[in-house]
Amino acid sequence: MKVAGKVVAVTGGARGIGRALARRFAQEGAVHVAVADLDDAGVRAVASELRGSSMRVDVSRESDIAAFIDVTERDHGPIDLFCSNAGIGIGRGLDTPNDVWQKIWEVNLMAHVYAARHLVPRMIARGGGYLLNTASAAGLLSQIGSATYAVTKHAAVSLAEWIAITHGHEGIKVSVLCPQAVRTDMIAGNEGDVASVNGIIEPEQVADAVIAGLAAEKFLILPHAEVAEYLQRKAADRDRWIAGMGRLQQKYKSV
Repeated sequence: MKVAGKVVAVTGGARGIGRALARRFAQEGAVHVAVADLDDAGVRAVASELRGSSMRVDVSRESDIAAFIDVTERDHGPIDLFCSNAGIGIGRGLDTPNDVWQKIWEVNLMAHVYAARHLVPRMIARGGGYLLNTASAAGLLSQIGSATYAVTKHAAVSLAEWIAITHGHEGIKVSVLCPQAVRTDMIAGNEGDVASVNGIIEPEQVADAVIAGLAAEKFLILPHAEVAEYLQRKAADRDRWIAGMGRLQQKYKSV
């Protein structure tokens, strides 16, 4: 997948990873970059910088995502690459209130469902398309201290796998982006958290990994290379891996 000449859409594009992706897609020669975010002023600033288009979108609302897709395709042509990137990190353990669980579920999983629901049939009809879903290394491993984040990011990875399995033969290509700590608003004030154990990278480094991953059409895009090794250890001996994660949790609780 080469971005040059393509119509690309990015949610969560006002800052962080989403902004870095939008900028990099423009640099790579995308014919148009459409950016969406709940932060209207922020996303308009990014679109102005890139000479793209913007829309205020609440990704937890299916109607907002549908409108973003419809308007982008009406004004700029079929979307070749849709980056369902917006995500949140709220809630902690089993005592997290139901409304918080529901909110993070809607943003971290259902937003991907809504985008695929409205785009996959169109992409199939025109011969194919590409979905890039931002999840997290937490979706492959776990997230110490946050059940809500771990569960919803696992669900996002699972959905991406299902779409790739079910629609790959119809021309639908899927990549899932799974970084560890990235210097964004989400980790502000938590730079010493366990997710930072392999270092905090910049959003621009994530964008580099995405461009390489799309070019190779890799399902898993891992900006932190260590995640692949951790995933192999988990698959090889789940009991040992869980015990090790438990020790890691105790270490970071005492810090």
